[in-house]
Amino acid sequence: MAIEFKPSPSLPPPVRSVGAVAWVRQNLLSSPLNVFLTLFSVYILYLIIPPVVEWGIINASFDGESKADCTGSGACWSFIGVYFDQFMYGLYPSEETWRINLALIILVILIGVFAVKTVNKLYLSLVIILAYPIVAYFLFAGGVFGLEVVETSLWGGLFLTTLLGVVGIVTSFPLGVLLALGRQSNMPIAKSVCIVFIETIRAVPLITILFMASVMIPLFLPEGMNFNKLLRVLIGITLFSSAYMAEVIRGGLQAIPKGQYEAADASGLSYWQSMILVILPQALKLVIPGIVNTFIGLFKDTTLVYIVGMFDLLGRIQAATHDSNWLGTTMEGYAFAGFIYWAACFGMSRYSMRIERKLETGHKRN
Repeated sequence: MAIEFKPSPSLPPPVRSVGAVAWVRQNLLSSPLNVFLTLFSVYILYLIIPPVVEWGIINASFDGESKADCTGSGACWSFIGVYFDQFMYGLYPSEETWRINLALIILVILIGVFAVKTVNKLYLSLVIILAYPIVAYFLFAGGVFGLEVVETSLWGGLFLTTLLGVVGIVTSFPLGVLLALGRQSNMPIAKSVCIVFIETIRAVPLITILFMASVMIPLFLPEGMNFNKLLRVLIGITLFSSAYMAEVIRGGLQAIPKGQYEAADASGLSYWQSMILVILPQALKLVIPGIVNTFIGLFKDTTLVYIVGMFDLLGRIQAATHDSNWLGTTMEGYAFAGFIYWAACFGMSRYSMRIERKLETGHKRN
């Protein structure tokens, strides 16, 4: 019997699932509510962007030595140009700022070498964590190899902000790990000490910690012994950040299934071996967003050092706006500071997302 083949009915063309058009349809126009929100957002941007561009670019002034030279109706960016070196380095001697730039170049090179696959990551990490801070400190402070001594009271601007943020982040992370492990341990004394420390630090604002570090620490030192103010502030920032870091990491430790602990014990690993090789890598991967969020908060909180007499980026900008030649340039200064902080925090956020994608093991929920 002959088999009769019937032509299949014409099918509609497949819906385009890739490209800009598909992205707009799926993310901006997928429902009546999304259409309304998209149009409303476009309207808000229309109200904000043109005036900002007009103020910041079209009618802005870029040259001048005082506020009187800014004849346009827009921003007076010449204020930033005149004070740019102070905003970057504080009162650090201009002829010695090459030392700060050199330390930055060395760090960038070390981080770049870290990306080379053939390099031993462990040794390079030890160089960055242990050796580089010593080299950077002597470059900044001087007093060796014929370098001029620069007192820390002259350090300021973005240089000081970055220094406080980086040192606080690097030192608070391992301390936070130890505090989290101590709070999770079965040793009553160590657990109690960690709990008291964490809860006490988290119960007070950072400004209180900075005042305590700046005023109270010298009272507990032997007579004639005194810590540099910068060191005292770094201690306060590290202790404050480590308490929050400990709670973030403790959340990751609690999220690890009990079977992972039992498997590490069954393998004959000691406590520290199981933590370093099995538990902590999984816990830290789970809480990368929380860790980076703590880092970002710490970087922004460094602005509070202005209260204890240290002029970071924001503090130096506030001091410059009181110059009689530049009265009325507060908005330009804050806009410049806001852009710097946004760029740094946005960069940290994007880098953390990259790490999350790199460490993704297929267990992510859709």
